[in-house]
Amino acid sequence: MTSPLASTVSRRHVLLGAAALAAPFGANAQAFPSKPITLIVPWPAGGSTDRHLRALAEIASKNLGQNILVENKPGGGGTTGPGSMALTAKPDGYTIAQYPMGMVRLPHMQKVQWDPLKDFTFIIGVSGYTFGFTVRADSPYKTFNEYIEAARKAPGKIDYGSTGIGTSPHLLMEELAGNAKVELTHVPFKGNADLTQALLGGHVMAMSDATGWDKFVDGGQMRLLVTFGEQRTKRWPNVPTAKDLGYNVVSTSPYGLVGPKGMDPAVVKALHDAFRKAMDDPKHMEVMAQLNQDLWYRSGDDYAKWARDQFAKDKQLIERLGLAAK
Repeated sequence: MTSPLASTVSRRHVLLGAAALAAPFGANAQAFPSKPITLIVPWPAGGSTDRHLRALAEIASKNLGQNILVENKPGGGGTTGPGSMALTAKPDGYTIAQYPMGMVRLPHMQKVQWDPLKDFTFIIGVSGYTFGFTVRADSPYKTFNEYIEAARKAPGKIDYGSTGIGTSPHLLMEELAGNAKVELTHVPFKGNADLTQALLGGHVMAMSDATGWDKFVDGGQMRLLVTFGEQRTKRWPNVPTAKDLGYNVVSTSPYGLVGPKGMDPAVVKALHDAFRKAMDDPKHMEVMAQLNQDLWYRSGDDYAKWARDQFAKDKQLIERLGLAAK
């Protein structure tokens, strides 16, 4: 016969055991975050994406009550950072990354160790870029059509730099060159900070990039020849779009934040809510205006659906451009 004391002790063990089992799903999620979070930015420090995400992370960290530390991991056209996170980081919410368009493109172009859809938890869609094509202020090309005409007269001798193979600045120029029936030489870089230095140093003739060039255009060191949005920018209204010039190329390359696959939904929600609130903060909107970027909010589920659709769509683009893996 069991004594009342033994029965009480036994019940207490059962309750403690149940609480321990529930803890990973309840208490841990509620306690998140209990330490700093690392945000991987897969571009060099100082570029437009780095400027944007550092500002956003600083605001979101106040909403979370923990620091968000930005770690720059450039390479692979923006895919090295998130790809390595997917393979090595724990799905506990303490390591997250920007997910650029290259993530749904590179797997069509070469073999990668990660799956762009299955190996990630999609947290939130954030923004898209304003892409532009710039030359040095002393360049002989005063208009984009002059640059294209030079390429027509000297096939393969006219070059431009981009932020890497398979990135939007690369593919939109390949698409445009195909439409214009000219041959351009592409020079890939790790990100827009080193690309900018190469242009200013005279190592490339032109650059295709997001708005990291804004201060150099406004400061008179560079000339902006064309942008790639649906409409002209508010900041540079005299600069034509590629659509205006009849090249039929429009690109904004949306991006957001992801974590490794298998994250606790409660942790995903905490991160989503903190970044969603930060997106509407006036300080964030000020940085967005400087970069001439718009908000592109998507919930985690909507962002994952967008990635699936874009992955299928970009397969066709890459095959059409002759860039698909053999």
